[in-house]
Amino acid sequence: MHEDPTIFKTHGGINGISRKIKTSLEDGISETEIETRQKLYGTNKHAEKPPRSFWMFVWDALHDLTLIILMVCAVVSLVVGLATKGWPKGIYDGLGIIFSILLVVLVTASSDYKQSRKFMELDREKQKIYVRVTRDSKTKKVLVHDLVVGDILHLSIGDVVPADGLFVSGYSLMIDESSLSGESEPVHVSEEKPFLHAGSKVLDGTAKMLVTAVGMRTEWGKIMDTLNDDGVDETPLQVKLNGVATIIGQIGLVFAILTFLVLLVRFLVDKVMHVGLLNWSANDALTIVNYFAIAVTIVVVAVPEGLPLAVTLSLAFAMKKLMSDKALVRHLAACETMGSASCICTDKTGTLTTNHMIVDKVWISDVSKSVSCDTNINKLKAAISESVMEILIQGIFVNTGSEVVKGDDGKRNILGTPTEAALLEFGLSLQGDLYDKYNKLTRLRVEPFNSVKKKMSVLIQLPNGGLRSFCKGASEIILEQCGTVLNSEGNITPLSEMQKQNILNIINSFASEALRTLCIAFKDVNEISDDQTIPEDGYTLIALFGIKDPVRPGVRDAVMTCMAAGIKVRMVTGDNINTAKAIAKECGILTEDGIAIEGRELHDKSTDELKELLPKIEVMARSLPMDKYKLVTSLESMYQEVVAVTGDGTNDAPALRESDIGLAMGIAGTEVAKENADVIIMDDNFSTIVNIARWGRAVYLNIQKFVQFQLTVNIVALIVNFVSACIVGIAPLTAVQLLWVNMIMDTLGALALATEPPNDEMMKRPPVRRGHSFITRVMWRNILGQGLYQLLVLGTLMFAGKRLLKIEGPYADRTTNTLIFNSFVFCQVRAVQASF
Repeated sequence: MHEDPTIFKTHGGINGISRKIKTSLEDGISETEIETRQKLYGTNKHAEKPPRSFWMFVWDALHDLTLIILMVCAVVSLVVGLATKGWPKGIYDGLGIIFSILLVVLVTASSDYKQSRKFMELDREKQKIYVRVTRDSKTKKVLVHDLVVGDILHLSIGDVVPADGLFVSGYSLMIDESSLSGESEPVHVSEEKPFLHAGSKVLDGTAKMLVTAVGMRTEWGKIMDTLNDDGVDETPLQVKLNGVATIIGQIGLVFAILTFLVLLVRFLVDKVMHVGLLNWSANDALTIVNYFAIAVTIVVVAVPEGLPLAVTLSLAFAMKKLMSDKALVRHLAACETMGSASCICTDKTGTLTTNHMIVDKVWISDVSKSVSCDTNINKLKAAISESVMEILIQGIFVNTGSEVVKGDDGKRNILGTPTEAALLEFGLSLQGDLYDKYNKLTRLRVEPFNSVKKKMSVLIQLPNGGLRSFCKGASEIILEQCGTVLNSEGNITPLSEMQKQNILNIINSFASEALRTLCIAFKDVNEISDDQTIPEDGYTLIALFGIKDPVRPGVRDAVMTCMAAGIKVRMVTGDNINTAKAIAKECGILTEDGIAIEGRELHDKSTDELKELLPKIEVMARSLPMDKYKLVTSLESMYQEVVAVTGDGTNDAPALRESDIGLAMGIAGTEVAKENADVIIMDDNFSTIVNIARWGRAVYLNIQKFVQFQLTVNIVALIVNFVSACIVGIAPLTAVQLLWVNMIMDTLGALALATEPPNDEMMKRPPVRRGHSFITRVMWRNILGQGLYQLLVLGTLMFAGKRLLKIEGPYADRTTNTLIFNSFVFCQVRAVQASF
């Protein structure tokens, strides 16, 4: 969409364009038009890279250098074998190697193909975003992919604009277009500058927009089409294990070269002593080819290619399970990092609590009432005058960012935040018949709620021609803006210091009962110029609300689980400190040794004071986003904590981005918060966060088990063939046998060990600290113990097997080598069992 105001005006502005695309700016389009509009204007989907076929993964696997060398060995073996032994005996060794190579390739390709499909499914889940639109005169939520040209889309703080469009109406709309233009300065969008682009972010304000282009026809879609998908990034653990694999591979290469040289030297010495160095036969060439194949196969076995596969398998398995447990992992690394989390900084509302709010208590005109049932609401109506009731209802219905809509069943539904919904429900229970009347009043200015201001303000045109502003928000902030109060007769009286202190006591009383408190106030205004903002002071206090948000079932148990696992849980909330303390005690977060502070106190401390204070902080109330950011960064830098932090607002993005694991709320979270998070908690539940930590630990432990198993196999295979080559002059484990073991070990072994589900014992251990060695002392003990046991068994069979088992005859060597191979395999079965 080109930003050309001249063309925009030529087409008749917003009204002219809406007529041309046959949509109503008030009622939206009809549901019956969706399919037609999709055919005409396209769908709101970007071009997807076609999935890689199975045969492409087979082709990738065939490019492995060691396998290519083995293929050459197999071909040479076939040629020499046919020349010396004839058909069909001459093809056995060569075909055996080829068959083993094909099995390795097919199993590797199958595993990679399966993981690719899993990650594609997860990507589709990430794209399930809902937006609000007006269709058939009703506001409803639809999937972002179902947006069509002509839709009337509702935008609010934290949204990512999903399509190109034009501003229809709204207030204080500020847009971040840096992802498109590179400019960091916010852009003010209004009727004069109405252009909105897909991919930009809403920083402030609310608006309705007319969708004019979707999908690949948007500017953002065209940019996305030019980008190449580089696939899944490697996680820190994968990078670390790749380093381990490289070192082991280099050791294996040294052993392979030494084994080949020892076998070759012994062969040449034997040849010189018996037939002479100049007498060569096809069998001699075949023997050297087999020696070379064994050496190459030792490299294949030594290189632990299964390590990255085990990590991917374990992460993919955990991600799939977490998806069914309401957690969408956006970045693979988060899954493993969460297993090392030593601290969780969690929001209160919706995470520890249910986020299903109701107005439980009200203070109005010096009257404090419980209003949790219809009987009490009727008592409240009787206790206050009509004029007070009128201004209270007007303030609730006019100063809101939510709306009441009728569903298909004819019932009223509230679209908006739980706090707004609680107030609207309360207003509807008092005088619901007035909603439509007050909702039609003209709003001249709106300043939406955000986590910095902690209030919402609106300026309206009264029916009699006057102006009135309403503000509501955090109780202490609104109270500071008030100089007067509404009495029981509806008269405005001065707010004395004694009255103010009395109201503060009521606020603290509500808060100590774990109620969220907020105030609502108004101010009549004679006139206001175009460049003036909504007044900030001189308000008249109307009412104080105590809103109940019950603690989620199971939260206390989840917090106790975290404590047992060495994970410190800290509550970070914007609520009153007394409300926060009451909820924290109920959840088991605030202990006798812990302290609760307000966010601003962090900035008043010196570095030494902060270092002493941090370990004791268990609750941070009246927290601003930058307070949360400072807490997270201080914990990471001063105490090397691995911090997981939850967030739902646009301003939480810095903390989510800076933390080791950013957890965005799927229900209450904005799209900006989700974009900056590593994991999206689909049900906004704290227990889900604990489940992620549980799976993170499972991933880490499962990969440790696989590494322990793989190193044991590698060490034994290398030493057995090398020692045998040096002493006896033969390698008891042939190329075909080693390839077979490698295939089973790298794939089935990874499947068995990397997909082990978590157990309760995992959450009774402390988290793995930063810089902790991945291969622990216990692992080395098990590797050495298993390795020595296997070497003892195989060495006994190798050097004394014929005598002990009385193996004689022409096939004695083959029988002994078969026993060695089978014993080696059964030893690995025992090694797998020991790893569990």
